Amino acid sequence: MDFALFGLIAYLLGSIPTAVWVGKSYYGIDVREHGSKNAGATNTFRVLGKKPGTMVLLIDVLKGALAVLLPYFLLKDSIEYERLIQIQLLTAILAILGHVFPLFANFKGGKGVATSLGIIIGIHPPAAGICLGIFLIVFIISKYVSLGAIITAIAFPMLIIFLFHVESIWLRGFSILLGSVVVLTHKKNILRLAKGEENKMNLFKK
Repeated sequence: MDFALFGLIAYLLGSIPTAVWVGKSYYGIDVREHGSKNAGATNTFRVLGKKPGTMVLLIDVLKGALAVLLPYFLLKDSIEYERLIQIQLLTAILAILGHVFPLFANFKGGKGVATSLGIIIGIHPPAAGICLGIFLIVFIISKYVSLGAIITAIAFPMLIIFLFHVESIWLRGFSILLGSVVVLTHKKNILRLAKGEENKMNLFKK
């Protein structure tokens, strides 16, 4: 029952199409028809600007964090640690699936990077802090959001396994799965990076 209930909540949270709703409600624009045609924070920054992009980014991060923190706060005193981890990881996966295939936006969503960050914040805050730092360094130096996301995705399981020595086999496995999913959703970006055709974004440009 816990798995089904929290899994459903997580998928519905992930399915909130923040970029689509913000674009349509305030600007009359469906971001999926412009730029990279991706319903995520990066394309919102590119198509609509910093203010709506920041709003989308924060809400998408919050979606992921809520998905894994709800079972933690509601169940932590009533079930075993490993079972709690299993439920959190299930909610994490379903939140990402909801973001990529949102029920409320014809199953056409984003790549799940911001939502994944929220999930990492909820599950392992120290790793999340380092991941955020890695992303910002790579992004600021290269001006490629996709490159920052890819390198951070690769770094996450390495941090969990080799730096923090997390013992839970479930969390270790999830870190590898999450990193792999983020890289796979960026396969087109990887090809464009290899060809030198990827779009850059200047964080400090007005």
